Amino acid sequence: MENKKTKLTISGKPKKSFRDFDSSKTQGKKTVVIDKQISKSPIKGAFNRPGASRSNSSNFKRGSSVKTNFTPKTQPITSDFERRKLAEQRATKRLKGDGENEKKSKLGAKKRELKLTVSRALSDEIETRERSLASVKRARQKELKNANKDENNEKSKPIKRNINIPESITVRELANRMAEQSSNVIKFLFGMGVTVTINQSLASDTAEYLVKEFGHNPIREEKAEEIIKKIKASRSENLKNRPPIVTVMGHVDHGKTSVLDVLRSANVVSGEFGGITQHIGAYQIESKSNKLTFIDTPGHAAFTEMRARGSKLTDVVVLVVAADDGVKPQTIESIKHAKAANVPIVVAINKCDLPDADPQKIKNQLLEHELISEDLSGDTLMVEISAKKKSNFDKLIELIILQAEILDLKTDFESKATGVVLESKIDVGRGPVATIIVTTGTLRKGDFFVSGLKWGKIRAIINDKGQNINEALPSTPVEILGINGAAKAGDDFIVLDSEKEAKTLSESRDQEKKEIKNPLNFATQDSAFSDKSTQELNLIIKSDVHGSSEAIKNAIGQIKHDEVKPKIILADIGMVTETDVTLAKASKAVLISFNVKPSKEAKKLAEDEKIKISSYNIIYEVLDFIKQRMSGLLTPDIKETITGSAQILEIFKVSGAGKVAGSKVTEGEITSASEVRGIRDGAIIYTGKVGSLFREKNQVKQVSNGQECGITVRDYLDFQKNDTIEAFNVVSTERSI
Repeated sequence: MENKKTKLTISGKPKKSFRDFDSSKTQGKKTVVIDKQISKSPIKGAFNRPGASRSNSSNFKRGSSVKTNFTPKTQPITSDFERRKLAEQRATKRLKGDGENEKKSKLGAKKRELKLTVSRALSDEIETRERSLASVKRARQKELKNANKDENNEKSKPIKRNINIPESITVRELANRMAEQSSNVIKFLFGMGVTVTINQSLASDTAEYLVKEFGHNPIREEKAEEIIKKIKASRSENLKNRPPIVTVMGHVDHGKTSVLDVLRSANVVSGEFGGITQHIGAYQIESKSNKLTFIDTPGHAAFTEMRARGSKLTDVVVLVVAADDGVKPQTIESIKHAKAANVPIVVAINKCDLPDADPQKIKNQLLEHELISEDLSGDTLMVEISAKKKSNFDKLIELIILQAEILDLKTDFESKATGVVLESKIDVGRGPVATIIVTTGTLRKGDFFVSGLKWGKIRAIINDKGQNINEALPSTPVEILGINGAAKAGDDFIVLDSEKEAKTLSESRDQEKKEIKNPLNFATQDSAFSDKSTQELNLIIKSDVHGSSEAIKNAIGQIKHDEVKPKIILADIGMVTETDVTLAKASKAVLISFNVKPSKEAKKLAEDEKIKISSYNIIYEVLDFIKQRMSGLLTPDIKETITGSAQILEIFKVSGAGKVAGSKVTEGEITSASEVRGIRDGAIIYTGKVGSLFREKNQVKQVSNGQECGITVRDYLDFQKNDTIEAFNVVSTERSI
């Protein structure tokens, strides 16, 4: 062990002598001492010599030689490196000055020409050179990269959008408006605990909350009706006098259209089916430089909606009452419509030329309905006229003009037009046509407009005389072409600035209509367990104008029955097409055409499919036909009468006839044509018809009370003694609605 210790203490001699350390202490701070490195060749040689290897192996054990040779060698290298680093830093500081050049970009900096050594670093004269093109190029690329990064950062910032929110909106539509993925919106709602699908509708409050959460600005959309109200309210400036709109009302066949014919000097009555008006007609006349617009309404009971529409639009109502007929139901209804619309009434007592005419009786009857004539100190203007003799019409026009002057009717002529749709139809060749009355503003060709759920651009304006005109002033009745579908009678008509505005308003109205859901019908205990099954008569109705279609629908709705009810599958305007015939076949419906004809293709298809197209021109004929078809669906009344009964006494087997029941007629009589039922112990065991009747081996047609006979029943042989055979007759009676 001692020998090992002595060997460890004698390690390799240090690289530096103590004298070298002392000399370094005495030197100045700025002095740099560079030691000469020992060449490696003698060391290599030393290792190669055998003597050296022996001395190493004798002096060092395994592992100790590596330790002693390399640990002292690393120290001077480290200190030398530090010295060099220190010298480089000092030289660099001297070149850069006070550090101002550090802030400059690489483009303006100068570069050293030669490699920096210690001697060059210590010397003051160091030459510089310009930067290379490659370096400049790299610097520019770096600048461009940084600039692109800034642009990308700006682009990646979220865009804040203004989102219009209607009353109800689907998840898909809301995501599209926010330019977000639908899955992100659904995920957010899941996080809130709301389970939705992409097509599910959200309420406006929920949609507004979502828009805010996604960093956008929610804007509540105004309803279409509110927008239209604002448009109408803004069109009430530069007011001028306009012609009055006069509606002629009264009972059917009291001469309303004849009065208008005299005023217009035209014969309309001769062209009407059944002599009754079934459309609204609008005309404009001129009398002593005063223009008057007249609306002729139907008097038939089915046309209530048309009369109501006429009274809402009008300024003055002319109530026509026949002097020989008096006040009738539709006369009373017309008075109610006029009073509801708060419109003044001028009473025209027609047919005063007839011998049984009594105008005073009419005035007395009108007192019951608070229409008091001026003769009786009232305020209602009344005039006695005769359409046949054309008498007193000047006085009627004077009264209407006087009433209009009292009302002081004014409107704006310069603004964009608004109006009301009186009637609409689909004309072959011209397409959808709407009859309107302009209420404010001037209507011009090329105007974009909205009417109900439809919109369009005016292609043509046709007045009541059939002439093409370029513009229509207020209170003018005109037909317009260019609407994208048949408008609904009674809809408003509004001219807008652009096609986009008209289309948007029409779509928003359509959307609002779709959102109105059908009410749910809940099953009650009575309805769930009731055995009554109501039959339905499917109807497809095609008419010439919308008003007639509306009147027929309302009249059909009044037909009520517990067992059968009418169901209108389609009520549209225009000619009967192949589609209507196909629908009638699929739904087993009755196809009715009112004042229209089927197309050639539809007629051929109906013949092939054996479907009848019922054509009518008068409304009450349509209603009678529907009632008749509904009556056919009713089950007939069945009345049963017992004609006789017989007691079975014995059963006989007869060759060729099978079992024969030997019976005695106890009540009434039994005939060979009677229907019979077998009764055993009070229960009916069989119902059928008499096969044959035998009496004393002869076949007979009738057996009376108290007589014995043999009876066979068709398809039944299971007779027993003491069974009862009961004969009865069934009488069925057809029912009607």
